[in-house]
Amino acid sequence: MERKVLFVASTYSHIVNFHRPYLKRFHDEGFFVCVASGGKVMDIPEADEILHLPFQKSFTSPDNFKATLILRQKIKREAYDLMAAHTSLASFFARLALFGLAERPFVINMAHGYLFDDQTPWLKRNVLLAAEKIMAPKTDLLLVMNNYDYETAQKYKLGGKIGLVPGVGVDFSRLDKMSSDLRRAIREKYGVKDNDVLLLYAAEFSARKSQSVLIRALEYLPQNVSLALAGDGATRGKCEELAHKLGVENRTFFLGYAPNVAQWQKAADIAVSASRSEGLPFNMIEAMHAGTPVVASRVKGHTDLIDDGKSGLLYSYGDEKELAEQITLLLKSPDVKQWIVKTAREKVEPLRLENAFNKAWDYYAEAIADSGQRDSPGSAIATLGNS
Repeated sequence: MERKVLFVASTYSHIVNFHRPYLKRFHDEGFFVCVASGGKVMDIPEADEILHLPFQKSFTSPDNFKATLILRQKIKREAYDLMAAHTSLASFFARLALFGLAERPFVINMAHGYLFDDQTPWLKRNVLLAAEKIMAPKTDLLLVMNNYDYETAQKYKLGGKIGLVPGVGVDFSRLDKMSSDLRRAIREKYGVKDNDVLLLYAAEFSARKSQSVLIRALEYLPQNVSLALAGDGATRGKCEELAHKLGVENRTFFLGYAPNVAQWQKAADIAVSASRSEGLPFNMIEAMHAGTPVVASRVKGHTDLIDDGKSGLLYSYGDEKELAEQITLLLKSPDVKQWIVKTAREKVEPLRLENAFNKAWDYYAEAIADSGQRDSPGSAIATLGNS
């Protein structure tokens, strides 16, 4: 009998950007692959079936509970052997769909960065933590990407088995193919001269990603420093208003959704991040391999990836003045910049797709083996036990 796996995420773009190699591997292993996502529909050739879900950003939106009901009926009907849940919102509602089912798939939840830590407001932190505690009995294998999340998951027993993986892996070949001619063409399109400095931040516009900090930092930097913001999202309009208010709109480029952000990694001089928290940031990994020095907020995820002063520079979250100071240090210290570029490239080599994929797939393979020991597809399973 053909075995089945269900991948769930809040958006198609998340699956397309991070999980296509895993879908292909499952398919090669003989699985029927179904992807269930929300947002803008995108082509996913590696999927045998796509299920559209009405996920909404607001956690309490009725549409999210509709998505749960759709998933519940689909899971009962299809009797999946495995379910791989990704992104915080989708993984919560996907696991919610399993409550009360006599038979359910083996559940793998990959946490791409918990949204709670000691600096998160008390109420929000405890609500989010409580949600993960509630879902722990439905989480047979939990995969996390940084030490803080691993220690948190262990402390609160948020999964039957807990594994630490080096992200999902980054395909560096895209960056290696970028030419100097492409760099020049991109910069010329936006009027960025050879001696100008271009900062890049590729991230969805949201309160957590904090693009406003980067915009405010431009006030403390020379006029030849500009900022490219790749992405769309809820706070983009406010950020555009802020850039206009501060008089830096001519130095701030709002790129919108940029499917070829790797090209911008080559066009930029410095990669920056103002994020409140991360899992293991894809955009920073790409920049570090591309030879673009990084300046990032000192938060979980960044601190796992970046050794301050060695493979990048860190600054206090939300402090635009300190951010500007770290950028200025790179601009005035070519030796520091050269050292950081060299060290950063070595630091992210283990995160190359083929390296990280093998590590993560070891856990998937273990889950496949465990689910295969059941009497029949979809039957109830026991957790693997604490790691």
